Amino acid sequence: MKNKIVLSGMRPTGKLHLGHLHGVLENWKKLQEDYSCFFFVADWHALTSEYADTKEIKSNIHDMVIDWLSVGIDPEKAILFIQSNVIEHAELQLLLSMITPLSWLERVPTYKEQVENIRDKDLGTYGFLGYPLLQSADILIYNANYVPVGVDQVPHIEFTREVARRFNYLYSNVFVEPEELLTDYPKLPGTDGRKMSKSYNNSIYISDSDEVITKKLKTAMTDPQRVRRDDPGDPEVCPIFAYHRIYSTTQQIDYVTDGCKTAGIGCIECKKILTDNILGELIPYREKREELLKSPETIEDIINDGNKRAREHAAGTMARVREAMKF
Repeated sequence: MKNKIVLSGMRPTGKLHLGHLHGVLENWKKLQEDYSCFFFVADWHALTSEYADTKEIKSNIHDMVIDWLSVGIDPEKAILFIQSNVIEHAELQLLLSMITPLSWLERVPTYKEQVENIRDKDLGTYGFLGYPLLQSADILIYNANYVPVGVDQVPHIEFTREVARRFNYLYSNVFVEPEELLTDYPKLPGTDGRKMSKSYNNSIYISDSDEVITKKLKTAMTDPQRVRRDDPGDPEVCPIFAYHRIYSTTQQIDYVTDGCKTAGIGCIECKKILTDNILGELIPYREKREELLKSPETIEDIINDGNKRAREHAAGTMARVREAMKF
């Protein structure tokens, strides 16, 4: 399958948390073994909503790439690059914007949802309206066969297929129509029970120290019905149990399930088992991170090489696009 191309990107939000690890990066590690993968930092996408304050984007890129490398995203198996360093993305978006009906952009579900729900930012910009088309350009510039997404992102892939079909119909068959690669993202709640998010200040980060992780888990929300030690609980409504499903053995899961339901164990013991398991799994990631921090030139070399390889591929696509459009 190595001749099949996978494209995926992440906005540079800084250090990554356990939700990113199990929702995205673990999947990337599997994909890089079987496909030709392009993994990119979507820094232009960050501007669509964070255009008023750009001071942290550069440092966020650095922190995020270190996390990628520390958990096993391998530049020998995948091309890692920064979107804004491959200007062909912008050129393709511009040309595609000439043939994309405005109504197609306005009907994208996530666009409408964010405009309705994000009230603290002015999203009434050309850039925000056009971000689904920039996503399409990100995909089509590499003629990606597959894009790993959750169910909520499937409309973006269908939108991209429509754009590709329209271009191919008007000019010539330049673009592959990509397919969604549906992934079942395990949902990890934050320490307060809500979705894990940097903006909620409820995240456990891959790079957190043992002490910080231990402290966060010690005060993390559990089953609200277990007020006292001898109150029986329900693991299915306890945020901590979602972590056990990922980090604990079958025997440990059975033990904490029975102990919770019968009040045989308290939340402190339950959290202690989980904490030891999480810390144990993060040891190699932390060691790799420390190694990378000692040689920042290595990170720079990896990104520069990835940018170069991505641009070579993108330039080939753009040559075919210009030829098809008689430019």
